[in-house]
Amino acid sequence: MGSVKQFQVTFDCAEPERVARFWCEVLGYVVPPPPEGFASWAEFDRSLPPESQGSAFACVDPTGVGPRLFFQRVPEGKVVKNRVHLDVRVGTGLVGDERLATLEAECTRLIALGAVRERVLLADGINESCIVMQDIEGHEFCLD
Repeated sequence: MGSVKQFQVTFDCAEPERVARFWCEVLGYVVPPPPEGFASWAEFDRSLPPESQGSAFACVDPTGVGPRLFFQRVPEGKVVKNRVHLDVRVGTGLVGDERLATLEAECTRLIALGAVRERVLLADGINESCIVMQDIEGHEFCLD
């Protein structure tokens, strides 16, 4: 059996395009080109049956290194803590006050985009500091 070469991360959400565009800003991702024959994603979306319009959106790493992120509309809201979350690695290789300052600066930028800061987990001798946050629909993630 071969190993998996690519994967995507899928988010259940209420507003797929809005959440996708938030994550584009967080990660420097881009919206891929629309399907052949369509000038825009909006045009493609209008070609779908009414019940499918606005039901999904995606974004990709422009370098091709990171996974594709896919956002799908679901009828229910988020009610419990995520069992899987993204770690946004902005402090890699940094320690102490320098790391915390870098995390805080990114936290401030993301709050301006609509993210919510939950709490800071300070270095404990085993793990470095990180900041637990939520995206615009409540998906938990960490600035690490």
